[in-house]
Amino acid sequence: MASRVFSLRMDAQLWDRICEHAARRGMTAQDYVVATLVREDFDERFKAAVEETDRFYGGREDPPQPPYSSPSAGIR
Repeated sequence: MASRVFSLRMDAQLWDRICEHAARRGMTAQDYVVATLVREDFDERFKAAVEETDRFYGGREDPPQPPYSSPSAGIR
């Protein structure tokens, strides 16, 4: 896979937060940012695929809901 360079200017406060998040996950700041972008891209593509599937199959107005039961049902 070809790689490209992406340069970004950000304020010090944002950079520090990114570094903190990355350190908590044992990642470099670069790896953390790339993983975040990949995850966001996947989420958008998945949502688009679901919407396309709904259009293809006629999509339901109200998706079926699981049966409701309260956490204390039957407990005395």
